[in-house]
Amino acid sequence: MQLMKALIILALACASLQCLSTPLQAQDSQPPPHGPKPPTAKTVRNVGVEEFDKLRANTNNVVLDVRTKKEFEAGHIPGAVSLDINAPDFQEKAGKLDKGKTYLVHCAAGVRSAKACNALDKLSFTNLVNLDPGFNAWKKAGKPVEKNQN
Repeated sequence: MQLMKALIILALACASLQCLSTPLQAQDSQPPPHGPKPPTAKTVRNVGVEEFDKLRANTNNVVLDVRTKKEFEAGHIPGAVSLDINAPDFQEKAGKLDKGKTYLVHCAAGVRSAKACNALDKLSFTNLVNLDPGFNAWKKAGKPVEKNQN
């Protein structure tokens, strides 16, 4: 009889915990504002902040910021080139880039940069590196940020 009571109490406790955790799980699973992060092409290397910063030190590599112009002007990685993934002329401007260079691509949180890397891959770019956690993680890590002086 004691065992039966203990099992019932345990079952109720587990059910209560599951009910309490459901809203938290639903909250965490909210899609990012730019949609879910797509898988990147096999030719794209996804890296974190520290690796991205090391690669940025090589002056032959180009940091490509695919956020909006407004986001870029509010603050960007020093030396970055702005090329908005959502601009109507993205494909045209991207097609004019030097395909022999290595592009270090980033956006705010990694969704748009993954999309941009996939688009660049389709344009036959072969040296693509995606800052997987995005510019927000860059800032949070205390890495350098510059703003346009207007």
